[in-house]
Amino acid sequence: MAKLSLFERRRRRVRTALRARAGGKPRLSVHRTGRHIYAQIIDDAAGRTVAAASTLGVSASGANVAAAAEVGKQIAEAAKQAGVTTVVFDRGGFLFHGRVKALADAARAGGLEF
Repeated sequence: MAKLSLFERRRRRVRTALRARAGGKPRLSVHRTGRHIYAQIIDDAAGRTVAAASTLGVSASGANVAAAAEVGKQIAEAAKQAGVTTVVFDRGGFLFHGRVKALADAARAGGLEF
């Protein structure tokens, strides 16, 4: 087995802890790159994506805190339409800081509970 990167180890540790306390709730998964940020609400029991939002369709400035907050608002709206109110937050291997935190705060303000 190949040695895992620090990012991959952190991602697996976060995901394992989530499984222990999820209790069947959908997962709000966040992925960020240098240019964009993506959010999905995933129902792991059914194995499908319930709602998704990203900075892809928006302006070219997807790599800032304001854009991440906008994605948080969008994912909260999409979750409401799908009938989801409570989720567990999966930050992946990313630190809860900056764009990831802005997305989470905006999703909470939009009505998602986690």
